[in-house]
Amino acid sequence: MSSNSFAYNEQSGGGEATELGQEATSTISPSGAFGLFSSDMKKNEDLKQMLESNKDSAKLDAMKRIVGMIAKGKNASELFPAVVKNVASKNIEIKKLVYVYLVRYAEEQQDLALLSISTFQRALKDPNQLIRASALRVLSSIRVPIIVPIMMLAIKEASADLSPYVRKNAAHAIQKLYSLDPGQKEMLIEIIEKLLKDKSTLVAGSVVMAFEEVCPDRIDLIHKNYRKLCNLLVDVEEWGQVVIIHMLTRYARTQFVSPWKEGDGLEDNEKDFYDSDEEQKEKADKRKRPYAMDPDHRLLIRNTKPLLQSRNAAVVMAVAQLYWHIAPKSEAGIISKSLVRLLRSNREVQYIVLQNIATMSIQRKGMFEPYLKSFYVRSTDPTMIKILKLEILTNLANEANISTLLREFQTYVKSQDKQFAAATIQTIGRCATSITEVSDTCLNGLVCLLSNRDEIVVAESVVVIKKLLQMQPIQHGEIIKHMAKLLDSITVPVARASILWLIGENCERVPKIAPDVLRKTAKSFTSEDDLVKLQILNLGAKLYLTNSKQTKLLTQYILNLGKYDQNYDIRDRTRFIRQLIVPNEKSGALSKYAKKIFLAQKPAPLLESPFKDRDHFQLGTLSHTLNTKAAGYLELSNWPEVAPDPSVRNVEVIELAKEWTPAGKAKKENPDEKFYSESEEEEDSSESSSDSESASGSESGEDEEEDHSGDSGEDSGESGSESEAGKGRAAKHAKARGKGDSKDVDKEKENSKTSESSSGESSSIEESSSDSESESESESESESRKITKEKEKKAKQDRNPLTKDVSLLDLDDFNPVSSPVVLPTPALSPSLIADLEGLNLSATSSVISVSTPVFVPGKTHVLLHRMSGKGLAAHYFFPRQPCIFGDKMVSVQITLNNTTDQKIENIHIGGKKLPMGMQMHVFNPIESLEPAGSITVSVGIDFCDSTQTASFQLCTKDDCFSVNIQPPIGELLLPVAMSEKDFKKEQGMLSGMNETSTTIIAAPQNFASSVILQKVVNVANVGVVPSGQDNVHRFAAKTVHSGSLMLVTVELKEGSTAQLIINTEKTVIGSVLLRELKPVLSQG
Repeated sequence: MSSNSFAYNEQSGGGEATELGQEATSTISPSGAFGLFSSDMKKNEDLKQMLESNKDSAKLDAMKRIVGMIAKGKNASELFPAVVKNVASKNIEIKKLVYVYLVRYAEEQQDLALLSISTFQRALKDPNQLIRASALRVLSSIRVPIIVPIMMLAIKEASADLSPYVRKNAAHAIQKLYSLDPGQKEMLIEIIEKLLKDKSTLVAGSVVMAFEEVCPDRIDLIHKNYRKLCNLLVDVEEWGQVVIIHMLTRYARTQFVSPWKEGDGLEDNEKDFYDSDEEQKEKADKRKRPYAMDPDHRLLIRNTKPLLQSRNAAVVMAVAQLYWHIAPKSEAGIISKSLVRLLRSNREVQYIVLQNIATMSIQRKGMFEPYLKSFYVRSTDPTMIKILKLEILTNLANEANISTLLREFQTYVKSQDKQFAAATIQTIGRCATSITEVSDTCLNGLVCLLSNRDEIVVAESVVVIKKLLQMQPIQHGEIIKHMAKLLDSITVPVARASILWLIGENCERVPKIAPDVLRKTAKSFTSEDDLVKLQILNLGAKLYLTNSKQTKLLTQYILNLGKYDQNYDIRDRTRFIRQLIVPNEKSGALSKYAKKIFLAQKPAPLLESPFKDRDHFQLGTLSHTLNTKAAGYLELSNWPEVAPDPSVRNVEVIELAKEWTPAGKAKKENPDEKFYSESEEEEDSSESSSDSESASGSESGEDEEEDHSGDSGEDSGESGSESEAGKGRAAKHAKARGKGDSKDVDKEKENSKTSESSSGESSSIEESSSDSESESESESESESRKITKEKEKKAKQDRNPLTKDVSLLDLDDFNPVSSPVVLPTPALSPSLIADLEGLNLSATSSVISVSTPVFVPGKTHVLLHRMSGKGLAAHYFFPRQPCIFGDKMVSVQITLNNTTDQKIENIHIGGKKLPMGMQMHVFNPIESLEPAGSITVSVGIDFCDSTQTASFQLCTKDDCFSVNIQPPIGELLLPVAMSEKDFKKEQGMLSGMNETSTTIIAAPQNFASSVILQKVVNVANVGVVPSGQDNVHRFAAKTVHSGSLMLVTVELKEGSTAQLIINTEKTVIGSVLLRELKPVLSQG
């Protein structure tokens, strides 16, 4: 998107090709103790001198080196005073780099930055959007409460800026201002509400980020913009997509009912396994309860699905969490393939993705079972990745794949990574507890590991075996004896403590071994770890209660040792046990129950996944990764029992249509008023269905376009006769009209042939113009106020002559002619000039008058596809002729085709959804359109000199379809005829800020006069100005709405370069036109 890409211009020069970031080198004196520091001082002095130089080239070189220093992480703050002096430089390249520097250091050097605040304020009015945006960034980086009012004013102005890039920076500044002064919240919310209505994809992500930061609880601000955000999502930049998806996930959880059916938590291969047939029937009946998904809920799920193919891992993860939290469980499976694809990324991405898969695989293991081998551990994986993959493999383990997994685990146990090997042993233990069929196999395998040479492996095996034996101790007396023998060789405290605990719990089953173990540990009591000492005390107490003959003295010896131990936990435990098991006068009532206390039946430990409790955090968030609530985390709410009113998301079309219906219409439009009221009633009934659909009018099929491109030309003759019907035409004009029609049919048959060739050239125009939504509402308002008085004065005088002259106008001169006219000065008939002056389309200047279009592109645009329109197809094109409905309107011809085998009745335009100031004159209702029939009608739209979309409903008797028309920038102009002298005079008055220029590089054959003429008039409806110089080509036009002049100059330079210059008061339209002409003139 051309309007969304802003890059700094590169400076190309022979002697100034200094590499960015290159630093001046200076010799270090070996004799000087502070040679290094003096070198740095000299280096910075050199930069300061360059910044104070009178030459822009030296300043630019210095700024490049300073920005290079910052990029390398070096401190350049001491140069702040020297840099800030250049903030008012007239050189645009220097100014850009100065602002880059200031954004970095404004917060550190607040006092110095405050001195230049007036310069920043002036820069907010700069004609260059990059300078305006940079000035706002610097201003918002000065973290001083005293300038909060100035910042607020700057943000307000920037939020209404014509450039979407500046509005994007205004959204970023909102967050900075809120962190500086939270008291401004209410005013900032108003700006956020305004920016949320912005249609630019460049702004959407930034304003949602500001919304999340300032007022995440104000869900009501999202209602009206919900559908727009869903539809814009695909075109928003990647980090904006992440923010919007997370916000819409929270929104969906508050506005829609749960799509998850009861009992849908288990996988298909698990549920109903042990149920009887009757129970299955009952569950099936429950599942058959009707659930109708809200169309807006479906819109969000449908529009985020393509983003699973995004190259950005964060976007894929955001869509995955959205599907997990709000999509029906049957549809959530599609995210598994995309998440597995991310495992080919770098280790940081793998870590986050595997954490989320680990959480998902606990609840819905069927999602990832097909990709089991993708989670096998590689030798090159870091330990953190290996352990997460183990976790997922454990979650996915079942009776079918456990044998394969155990073979895999056997390999992992032999790994040189001891932490990973220990985790594998724990994994085997978990598999043994979750799948009872393999518990014996796992236990025997772990016992074999007890003979391993690696002490860590043996220790971990002991700990896991201890947990497994707790579940079925009776059957495994031999294992306990084997582990008692290992006590002499194992030194890891946790393993020794586990063996002692096992022997103590089963001391009655091993009566000969337990006293001997106590004897051995009593010898080494003083040198044992605290954890082992506690278990020795417990073992002594249990043996004292069960076998006091053999162990009484041993236990008393151990208690005496513990009484004087350095650790107070062991001393406390010793006193507690002595009072409990050794009876004396002071013993309390608890002594009777000592055996029950020490030898009570312990519950078996539950071996669970550490990710089991993480699902209450939103997936993909920092809180989920840390498993604790992080600052700024916004919790997902539970699904509402009853869905809130869905109508809050409906955008009011009726009020807009009423509000923007012009009050002072001519009497000929009075019969239409009844028709409008009927359409509004119809619109009420169809509002909920039509609003939930995305704009289907933008879908185009190339085959349909080619099929109807010929028809549109032949039917334009019918539209002329239809629109003039019943208006009382003079006889001689009627005859002239009849002759003209026969010629036009021949001409327009040629149109159909040449339209395909011109469509390729104009496709680039469409793309770039679709992005130029930079005309603000405030400008269109002010312009409409200016022309209101003029309109009212001339309303009575002009209305009658207009009706008369327009109906008698010789429209043959304005019919589409596709073949380019190479003549630079088109001839004007005297009658035509008189008629055009009667139309009052020209400016007040006598030397400037509207001329005929030099060229009319035959390309048609799809308004309504036949599939979307249920058989009704509609195409539109711009005939480049003055509109008969109003002098400020652009004429648009719409061709309607009935592709069904039935008659379509009452085709008319219903509700209109037009931006502020925009007006539209509709065609009269068409009673019926026969099968395979076609008809061309004319409408007039006042676009207010902007490329904003005119949205309306094209209705039939039964249906209404939302469609929209967006004009290319070149169709908002009317060609004017003027002399070279007048052109130069007007160009001189429109210099400075009203001038934009660029350099074009192309092959010499592309700079032929006929080629340049054809390319320029194909893009824009401009007139040719006679030129006395062969190397200068001039074109002139004026905007349809305001009548502002648009002067285009193509000046050929030496070699294969040319300069394109546009002079106009409408700087936004001028810059957009420049952006569209440049690639067209550059290409062959």
